[in-house]
Amino acid sequence: MSKPSRSTNISRSTGRVSRIDRERLLGQQGCVAWLTGLSGSGKSTLAHHLESLLLDQGHLVYVFDGDNLRHGLCGDLGFSAEDRTENIRRAGEVAALLADTGAIVLCSFISPYRADRERVRKTVGDGRFLEVHVDASVAVCEQRDPKGLYKKARQGLIPEFTGIDAPYEAPIDPEVRVDTGTLGIAEAAQQIHHRLSVRGFLSPPTTPETAP
Repeated sequence: MSKPSRSTNISRSTGRVSRIDRERLLGQQGCVAWLTGLSGSGKSTLAHHLESLLLDQGHLVYVFDGDNLRHGLCGDLGFSAEDRTENIRRAGEVAALLADTGAIVLCSFISPYRADRERVRKTVGDGRFLEVHVDASVAVCEQRDPKGLYKKARQGLIPEFTGIDAPYEAPIDPEVRVDTGTLGIAEAAQQIHHRLSVRGFLSPPTTPETAP
């Protein structure tokens, strides 16, 4: 469980420029596509492929990667259940801010706990959040093992490794599920792209709004 805020005597600041204003300028709608799956399932590769595809089409898009976050903002966290939850809480808060700029944010995090992912959905806003299950079995991921992590985990060198001695709670009803054990990266990226398009995120907002 994330720790309660210790901040007091604060209020939210609002400006004259709303999220809708920024979205109209960009010709798209800010959102978060949250790619969750086991280590080695292809989350980062898929996110970067989709990023290039969207950028080539003129969209402002950014990949927010779990490993990169742990080099800085979450460098003080380990891999206990509590620290994993805090890691995802911080990631969700930053992703929501990026989406508020009008950007399409592609988040690549193992994020093993359903409750943590649902908390991010609430932070971002259900209407602007897509849960994407990058689905590959432990056997497939272990066979790939691009970083050699499964081998180290099997040797006991990496404790609390997701899929080996720490749980992964797969999404029950994700907006998108891509089976990267059978699909190529390009085909998987197209499935996510299609859902972003169907949901209207690749087009400018059409209804008037005043709230940011």
